[in-house]
This record gives sequence, C-alpha cells and structure tokens, in this order.
Amino acid sequence: MYPAGQLYASVTGFASVLFGNAGLEAAQNDALQGEGSGLVPESFLDELLGRPVQGATVVTTIDPKLQRAAARALGNLPGAVVALDPRTGDVLAMYANPTYDPNPLASHDPKVSGAAQAKLVKDPQKPLLSRASQELFPPGSTFKMVTAAAALENGITPDTLFANPPKLDLPQTNHALQNFGGEHCAGGTPQITLALAFEISCNVVFGEVGLKIGADALVTQAEKFGFNDTVPFALPWAEGRIPPAESFAQALPAVAFSAIGQEDVLANPLQMALVAEAIADHGTEMAPRLVSELRDPSGRVIATVDPTVYGTPISVATASALTQMMVSVVQSGTGTAAQIPGVVVAGKTGTAQTASGNPHAWFVSFAPAENPQIVVAVVVLNGGSLGSEATGGHVAAPIARAVLQAALRG
Repeated sequence: MYPAGQLYASVTGFASVLFGNAGLEAAQNDALQGEGSGLVPESFLDELLGRPVQGATVVTTIDPKLQRAAARALGNLPGAVVALDPRTGDVLAMYANPTYDPNPLASHDPKVSGAAQAKLVKDPQKPLLSRASQELFPPGSTFKMVTAAAALENGITPDTLFANPPKLDLPQTNHALQNFGGEHCAGGTPQITLALAFEISCNVVFGEVGLKIGADALVTQAEKFGFNDTVPFALPWAEGRIPPAESFAQALPAVAFSAIGQEDVLANPLQMALVAEAIADHGTEMAPRLVSELRDPSGRVIATVDPTVYGTPISVATASALTQMMVSVVQSGTGTAAQIPGVVVAGKTGTAQTASGNPHAWFVSFAPAENPQIVVAVVVLNGGSLGSEATGGHVAAPIARAVLQAALRG
C-alpha cells in the first residue's frame, strides 16, 4: 500500500505480483521481505512458530515537507525537482512529472494491475521513468558551472577578460555561436570578465572559454563531477554524459557548444544537483544517499548507511569563486527570480535549446550561500506553460525558490 499515492513514486517504485519490483521496492527487496542478514533470528523464529515473516523498515532521507513543497511548486509542469543536503549528500526531495500511482500496480487482482501497467507503458510521456534521475536532457547554461570550474582549475580567474563579439565565429566551419535571443552581451562592450559572462550567461564568451581550455580540460572536469561514471546511488540512475575528449579533435565547434551545455552534453536534475553540491561543500562532492538505515520489526536499527564522499572535483578556492559568481547570478543576473529576502541564494540558470523549438528551463541553486544547507535543481521540459518564450530564470527559478524557502523557513 502507498498511502501518498503519486507523491513518492520516484522513490518507492512499486512491488507487483505480475511485473516485479521497481525503485526501493526492488533495491531493498531482501530487507523488506525479512531476508536480510540482520533479520535472520527473527525470521527463523517467525517460521518456527508459524507466524508470517515480518520485513524490515527501510528509512529514507526524504523530508516529507520538502517532497510536498517540490510537488506543489512543480504543479502540472513536465519536469523534475531534486533537493540535496550538500553536507551529507542526503536526498531530501526527488519528484518528477509525470508521475504515477503505485497502488494499482501492486494490486493482487491481475485485471487491475495489468490494466495499470499497460496504460503506463503506452504513455508517450514515460511516467515509469523518473525525469529526476533516469532520463537525460541537455543542461544548457547550468553546465557553465562545469565549464567555469574547468577554467578556474586551469589558471583562468573570475577577472580574466574575454573578447565580447556579437557572435563567435567557429573554427572548421562557416557557422557561428550566438547568444540567447541573438543579443550582444553587456551592451556590446569589447571585453567582459569571466565572472560577468557567468552572471549574465553569455554564450559567446563561454564558447570562447571552451575553445581556450580545450576538450581535454572540459571533459576531465565534467568526469570529476560524475559525468560518464558510475556514481553510487540506492537506485539505478542515468549519470550525466559528455563525449570523450578525442571525439572533439576533428570537430572543434562542438567544444564551444558543449561548453554551454548543448551539442551532446546530457544531464538530469540529480546530476546537476551533485555539481552544485560540490561547489556548496567547498569542493567536496558527497555521493547521493537515499537510505539512512534499516530497522527490524521491533524498531531496532540493524544497519546504517553512512554518508560517503564521491570525490573532490574542485579546489576550495575554485568552489569559493564559483559560489560568488553564482550569488551574482541571483543578485543581479539571470536568476533574480530566486531571491529570498534575508537569505543569500547562489544559483545558475539554463535555457537549453531543443529540436521542438521549446527550450528546457533549468535552475540549479543552493542556500544560504555562506553556509549551504540545501541544494535544489529544477528542470521544466519544453518551456512548460511558456513554450518557446521560456527561460530558466522565469520558469525554473521560482520553483527552486519555493523549495529553498520550505527548507529554510518551513
């Protein structure tokens, strides 16, 4: 039974007599069935006395208040929200639209469960795959967190000046890279700093940054954050993807487009939340933790899952510089819709171009910037209700702000 219905489907999954298990129902199946090593004495006694074998309780890291806040803030928009505690990697919320009700799938009536499964499988929106962690999308300018990290780790500073043309002429081709809406960044000044280019999300400058640092540095930095890797998690999930560095040798324009989160770069809210988590935690990236402990039927803790460090993708100095750059995005750049009175919020917007012409709207953030307690990543697919007019700052940032407020102010 799933009393909250659709609210936790991305976490719990379902247990079905006909179709097997998914989510935590699959990952923790042995414990839930009473077969875990810590449950052997009680299970043996249950069998000996002819009593039904009782399973363990799986305790998750999800904060129900934040899960509800994420669901309310996302509303009916297609997309997902992930919230993490950067200090531990705890997954505080993980919600996606479309979602589904696990109860019919768990029915022992084959007609009920069969009809539910058939409907979900035929749905072109694929509700059985969580957009929070199991699907991948172009991250757009949120990937500039990775590009900026690579630049800072390779000798560039926030004050380094870059040329600011209206468009970037690309090598090996007659094509050019342009800014969102074809605008000329910073009013057309001949040069701008890396920090200002980040604040106003200037594609032309970040394409130039990508070409300057090169594919090796860009891909290496992305992989340090967990792209192209198997990042430990309680559930199967799709880590971010970026092509190998050698694939860019004969396609240098792709480096510029990858540096702004387009081309073949793909991610989901969990992956981008991990990037922000490393920045928030002074360069240390914690592995995402969804299960904190197991308890036997009497309530005794029989196993704990401690927080674990995934890696140190950036230095303390780089994390500090990126934090200040992300604060500027919210204070005076593209992410002002995420401002919370009395709280310093750090964030990065993203507006990822898609084949449909309606961009994916992203926002990745953490707060309070001086002592981060929560990271929130949001994606709204195909512009949500704004369609082709959508931007990450207008569509996704207010959703992130609502979850940040729920965490910090109740």
